[in-house]
Amino acid sequence: MPRVCVINVVGLTPKLLQYAPNLAAVGNSVAWKSPLPAVTSTSQATLLTGLAPRDHGIVANGWYYRDTQEIRFWQQANSLIQGKKFYDNVETAKMFWWFNQGSGVRYSCTPKPHYGCDGSKVFDVLDFTECDLTTSIGPFPFFSFWGPHAGLPSTQWIAEATALVMRRKKPQLTLAYLPHLDYDFQRFTSHDPERVKEVDNCAAQIIQAAEEIGAQVVVVSEYGLVPVDQPIHLNRVLRNSGLLNIRSGPFGEMLIPAESKAFAVADHQLAHIYVANQADIPFVQNTLDAVPGVAAVVAPGELELDHPRSGELIALAEPNAWFTYYYWLKDRQAPDFAATVDIHRKPGYDPCELFMTSKIRAIRKLIRKKIGMRYAMDVIPLDASLVKGSHGLNPNADDGPLVIGPGDPPEKMTQFKSYLARLLAGA
Repeated sequence: MPRVCVINVVGLTPKLLQYAPNLAAVGNSVAWKSPLPAVTSTSQATLLTGLAPRDHGIVANGWYYRDTQEIRFWQQANSLIQGKKFYDNVETAKMFWWFNQGSGVRYSCTPKPHYGCDGSKVFDVLDFTECDLTTSIGPFPFFSFWGPHAGLPSTQWIAEATALVMRRKKPQLTLAYLPHLDYDFQRFTSHDPERVKEVDNCAAQIIQAAEEIGAQVVVVSEYGLVPVDQPIHLNRVLRNSGLLNIRSGPFGEMLIPAESKAFAVADHQLAHIYVANQADIPFVQNTLDAVPGVAAVVAPGELELDHPRSGELIALAEPNAWFTYYYWLKDRQAPDFAATVDIHRKPGYDPCELFMTSKIRAIRKLIRKKIGMRYAMDVIPLDASLVKGSHGLNPNADDGPLVIGPGDPPEKMTQFKSYLARLLAGA
């Protein structure tokens, strides 16, 4: 039975591959084209199904749910993907790939905190590997997976866990997600080769395990990160134009999507613009087109994003720009969650969660937590100029994503499903 292991190294590009000898040795390297937006959820759905976003429905990392009138990001339900996945009917270990909950695979592990009725949260993983990973290799370092302390330990843990599952269970297909390059490449303009070497060493553990069980290794990346120096606040523009509605309250201003004529759901360098009345579309388009740093405002069909979940318009940033979700006009009016790591409440992606206002302030908050006092971990800055890297567009080939594997790897993500099917068939 042919076995295959797919290692997803986020942020790996042809330009950076020279610093990753273990990954480069896997096979032939090809720069390939991702869908738009070039973000995690959309890219992975395309990889899994071979379909464009207009067909699989994952139009961004988050979108506006018209039926519940909510903007929701980072949902893990596998049922959100429309279309058959390449691991259907294949014994699979799915390690930290997205849309892992209810995926139906044989083995899986994914981050999932416990939530108490008092608002407390205990970090943990959903472990369905039958390997008792937290006992075998220790608790998952959740604070290094996302937030101001995001860094190498989470990728090291995932690599070690994946290698352990492969050796014990010998699945036909293994999917491993290594996020390490996603962090500092958003924090800093330059791409330090040391970060690439670190993730290459982590991948080496998985590659070694794959060799031991006779699995062919394939490496993919979802996007490449590019330097940015211009944050664009689309929702503030819409608000100043009388199109966006908010509610003031004891916890700051809250966006009310259902009462807004137009609002933006920002995701890195692409934003979905939801417009309540069709007659307002030309005005909204012209308004946003005039904003410095906005490259284009187009209909979803021009980008294969014409799905019911998409906005009525799509805004694309210039290569050096990115879109914030900010809708308040003064920082003192910001919602209380804006200064926290809260990926599910924020109505857009917030890379400022990778930064911290003050370590001393964070220590004081932790002390309050330990002695049982009420606290809010409000240590995230509201300064979008801190962000130095982003993604979401199709940059030049050297700075974009790639695939490494045997034979002739595909040049488009939509072709990956059929490529992998041939490998699983022994071709």
